Amino acid sequence: MIPFPNIPTLITSKKTFSVLEILQLIVFASMLLYFGKTLFIPLSFSLLISFILYPVCKWMETKGINKGLSISISLFFVTILAGAIIYLLVAQLMEFFNEWQLLKSKLIDAVTQISIFITERFGISDEKQAGFLKTTIDNSGSEAFSLLRNTAYSLSESFFYLLMIPVFSALILYHRKLLSKALYHIFPKEKKNVIHEILVETIHAYYNFIKGMLVVYLIVGILNSVGLAIIGIPHPFLFGFIASILTFIPYVGIMISSLLPITVSWITYNSIWYPLGVILVFSIAQVLEAYIIFPFAVGSRLKINTLVIIIMILVGGILWGAAGMILFIPFISIVKLIADRTPSLKTLSVLLGDGEDTKI
Repeated sequence: MIPFPNIPTLITSKKTFSVLEILQLIVFASMLLYFGKTLFIPLSFSLLISFILYPVCKWMETKGINKGLSISISLFFVTILAGAIIYLLVAQLMEFFNEWQLLKSKLIDAVTQISIFITERFGISDEKQAGFLKTTIDNSGSEAFSLLRNTAYSLSESFFYLLMIPVFSALILYHRKLLSKALYHIFPKEKKNVIHEILVETIHAYYNFIKGMLVVYLIVGILNSVGLAIIGIPHPFLFGFIASILTFIPYVGIMISSLLPITVSWITYNSIWYPLGVILVFSIAQVLEAYIIFPFAVGSRLKINTLVIIIMILVGGILWGAAGMILFIPFISIVKLIADRTPSLKTLSVLLGDGEDTKI
């Protein structure tokens, strides 16, 4: 942790908080975040985007470009990037559907072989297998309906986020001076310099977060590609890095990006072991990314220890789902910036830090 000996603290009070007060605060904050996630998730993504685009907008404004135009240009390039990611998703799906007829015949052959194996090995007739399958499908009808309903809700929620995030980002960037001024008025006048320091450090923290994410995608892409090359999948680097890029969309991205290499491997080698190998490679890479690569690469840049990063990933997933697993990491970096400047939160600052200055 980098010391700030010449910077005044944000809070000079020596008041300490009891364990009960801290627990009450945690419970209240968790309930507020959970029940307000429809507002807070798009607002948080917008804040993240506005912090990243602020230096770009500021640079264009110094070159004489109008504030509104600079914001529009910045958001345009972000939209192009998001469109490229969506294009990769759609392209993967289209390629998968183009191979569907061959895959369908492979699936039918595989089911037939499994049925023959069950009949020969366990003596269960085709009629009993068909009856068991029909019963299973009938019993899972309500679960399928529930899954479709949840999927439709998730898609509508994602569409709402896609509409609101650019609007929130543009408004935050346009009214940034007004928002900063309002933030200054919350605290005493003598704390204005400290608030400014925290805002600047927050922007740098988000910048480091994005750099850490790029390192994560690069490492995961290499792991995916090497794993696919080892098991002999065609075009391993293409499939590996597409899967890495699409992990930006948690869960859905990796599922869609894995469909095409699974299909190609099955059609190419006519064996179920190669698709299972693809699933195994992507699964290992995802586990390493979630619990080792991401905490280490991102946490080291934010100066936060790996244990806290993993805990925040889990807490974010519980409260906000996949979005929380992304957003809660930069959130905790802001908490650390405030704790670094607050004497009563010194313990929290040490707990969140990476321990570089701690001697045992």
